[in-house]
Amino acid sequence: MRKSIVSTTSFTLAAILVSVSTSACGQGLLGGGTDDDSGPIVLGMNVPLSGGNAAIGPYMRNGAQLAVKEINAKGGVLGRKLELRAEDDACDPKTAVAAAAKLVAAGITVSVGGYCSGATLPTLPVFGKNGIPMVIPGANSNELVDQHLKHVFLINGTGTQQADTAISWLTKERATRVAVMDDNTSYSKNISDLTWRRLGSAGAPARAAQEAVNPGESDYGPNISRVLKTKPDYVYWTGYYQEGGLLIRQFRQAGYTGRFLVADGSVDTKLISIAGGANAERVFATMTQTPDTTPGAGDWIARYKREFGTEPGPYSTQSYDAVRVAAEGIAKAGATKGDKIVAALERIDGFPIFSGPLTFTRDHTLQNGGFVILAARNGKFVLQDSLK
Repeated sequence: MRKSIVSTTSFTLAAILVSVSTSACGQGLLGGGTDDDSGPIVLGMNVPLSGGNAAIGPYMRNGAQLAVKEINAKGGVLGRKLELRAEDDACDPKTAVAAAAKLVAAGITVSVGGYCSGATLPTLPVFGKNGIPMVIPGANSNELVDQHLKHVFLINGTGTQQADTAISWLTKERATRVAVMDDNTSYSKNISDLTWRRLGSAGAPARAAQEAVNPGESDYGPNISRVLKTKPDYVYWTGYYQEGGLLIRQFRQAGYTGRFLVADGSVDTKLISIAGGANAERVFATMTQTPDTTPGAGDWIARYKREFGTEPGPYSTQSYDAVRVAAEGIAKAGATKGDKIVAALERIDGFPIFSGPLTFTRDHTLQNGGFVILAARNGKFVLQDSLK
């Protein structure tokens, strides 16, 4: 499996470089258009810059800003420069709605943000009422697309695709009894419920327990005790890294010797530090690839480091691609009107992004979620070799 991932991704990265470096002549990412307005085209981005998921926001903002800079260096879009405006949504629904309103007031053309599904969901009508397309780089709950809203596009794999990957891995690992734990948010519960339904089916491991925790607490002892009574040999945590790190540490303190799988919201080195070194060793994760686990991404990582003086982290590549996809939609539309951009995004066929050639499904999702298995080793997440 990994060999196919390497070859596909290497091809995709080469294609990305070609598409970004194309001169501004003709119709395409950098091509001309029909807009009369000569001012910048503003893209808006809601990301967590405060709160429990604040570590992710700068990665996303930087990835998006790098794409803006590179596109502008080649002439911009429709002969106009791109401009990025980022607002802090703190992964909080009320804060996210207020942040979305600020972006609308700033006159953005496309929204290219969204990390926490629970905070992204209430912004759908805010952007929709104002005719603003959304290219969402991180949030991936099925609830985002179940409403079949024309202006909503996901470039991260969905909860269904992640649950399918989890079941494939748990089956490959010969797990016998699996406990699934979530934090009752849209993103986390979506993956938890989808995985729970698949457990116990033909060839899949048996169900042990499904347990929800309250995010932000410091002691999950009662939750852990209930789960341990069901004797799982694998625990799949579908929430975010802060609670995930605490749960892993407290499970180990309670004597659990089984294995852990975590979902993509927990893929951050902070999970490892919170869990405590050895406790997180060989914790596995369902994740779309991060920059340092993407074969052939070395040049992109070097460009990111030159620009920002730091290593790129989770969702920086997805955010980079969100800007590129938005720019492609604007260029193909030849205008900045939302309905024309939506129609152009629906026509995208094979546009190169990090996860592979992009063609949206009828639901405006990826045809292939691009999920792989990562493993925590020596303080960071790496591509799991046993996928071969």
